[in-house]
Amino acid sequence: MGSISIWHWLIVLLVVVMIFGTKKLRNIGADLGGAVKGFKDGMKTGGEPEAEVPATPAAPPAQVTAAKRADSSNTVDVEAKTKS
Repeated sequence: MGSISIWHWLIVLLVVVMIFGTKKLRNIGADLGGAVKGFKDGMKTGGEPEAEVPATPAAPPAQVTAAKRADSSNTVDVEAKTKS
């Protein structure tokens, strides 16, 4: 009674597939795989010295605005302002 058998895991898997669906689980798997691949690539390039960065000052951030689209009623109009 204390151990979890293969049948318990199969029932749990069946319930998860019924709740989320195979498409959603496939997307989650692809996202997780991409994250692991990106982490591995970052670890490979993490030990290399960075290229020399020029000493010029960076340009101030541009003001960002989002325009409303007429065909979408769920968009949010957002305006980001820079501190002065």
